Amino acid sequence: MSLFSSLSTKLNDIFIKLSGHGRLTSDDIDKAMREVKLALLEADVNFLVVKNFISKISGKAKSTVILESLTPAQQVVKVVNEELTNLMGGTNSKLNFGSINPAVIMLCGLQGAGKTTLAGKLALTLKKQGKKPLLVACDIYRPAAITQLQVVAKSIDVEVFEQGKQNPVKIAKQAVEYATKLGYDAILLDTAGRMQINEELMQELVDIKNAVKPIEILLVVDSMTGQDAVNTAVAFNDKLDITGVVLTKLDGDTRGGAALSIKAVIGKPIKFCSVGEKLADLEPFYPDRMASRILGMGDVLTLIEKAQESIDEKTAKKMEESFRKNNFTLEDYLVQFENLKKMGSLTDIMAMIPGMGNKLKGVNPQVDEKIIQKNKAIILSMTKRERINPDILKGNQKKRIADGSGTTISEVNQLLKQFEQTKQLMKQFSSGKGLRFPF
Repeated sequence: MSLFSSLSTKLNDIFIKLSGHGRLTSDDIDKAMREVKLALLEADVNFLVVKNFISKISGKAKSTVILESLTPAQQVVKVVNEELTNLMGGTNSKLNFGSINPAVIMLCGLQGAGKTTLAGKLALTLKKQGKKPLLVACDIYRPAAITQLQVVAKSIDVEVFEQGKQNPVKIAKQAVEYATKLGYDAILLDTAGRMQINEELMQELVDIKNAVKPIEILLVVDSMTGQDAVNTAVAFNDKLDITGVVLTKLDGDTRGGAALSIKAVIGKPIKFCSVGEKLADLEPFYPDRMASRILGMGDVLTLIEKAQESIDEKTAKKMEESFRKNNFTLEDYLVQFENLKKMGSLTDIMAMIPGMGNKLKGVNPQVDEKIIQKNKAIILSMTKRERINPDILKGNQKKRIADGSGTTISEVNQLLKQFEQTKQLMKQFSSGKGLRFPF
């Protein structure tokens, strides 16, 4: 499921209808804005946020410049894109490490938001940036919370500082002393969650904050809870003056209300978003890129960054050379499937390609792995000569390949067709425009 799939589909349907009008009137825009308003409310965006958002868009969309433009519908989409970007914060807000080592980053939030897993994801992100993070187990209440953190930490080779069921404020203070002595430059405090706002536990968070003075206080929010997530953010911000928000579970069928409301309501930026279950599935939050995804316009920059993280430079250069010399073979295609697996969900990757978002309606992300495995089996059932020159494949050879891979001749033909389409697409991306297809 791609990010904000339901909202994205509705907004795109509205703009398609708008483009069918040719020139637009003020009434056309009013009607479209009513539909946009309804779509946002159904996505559980805060009512006051929606009201202000629609007011801004309507005013800009009704300007003489847009109404008299040769492409007024596209101009309206441009206005919506700009305002969506502003609504979510305008620019990416990076983590602040300050000038004092170690930098203390405190994670807080309701129980079930995915805070402990997020601690591991953030630790892995910091490791990739060359930092030495220490995870600290300050949740002494939830059964197996410490064990869960230790399991997560072991999988990414990061140390956990824990003192059992001791007072969490003391644990935090001791962790800072420990990290300072051993040269850690970032401390991630995994604090206790709560099923609902609880004064006693909230006071504990305030005490931890006062004791270790974190440079960042990040609220971890389950994006699937919609407007409830915004109410949670308000409560935590009132008590702790948080510095930023991390949205989890954005890979689910989320309605998007939290991402589109939080910045406007509490004035604090969204710094990261979790887009999958793997520990590598954490992305910096870029409002402009997210707006583009919501409007089905793709997100090429994030796609390229994912590719750069997943594909080593030697493989990328070899692939680029194959494209340039028109020597792209099924053996290269096989390497692509391995790279795709590293980059994450095929559905989410395709949604980042401009123009592809609307073509993914009804696609089940669970089939990703099966498709890749099936295609790999087909290619591996070919001889080396056939992989290098698939044009030589005839009926009998295709039957042999289908039997060897447990597929059908029709599926073999489908793979060969996809391969040819990919070759053509690669040519376009590597021809003089400076933008290369990243996988």
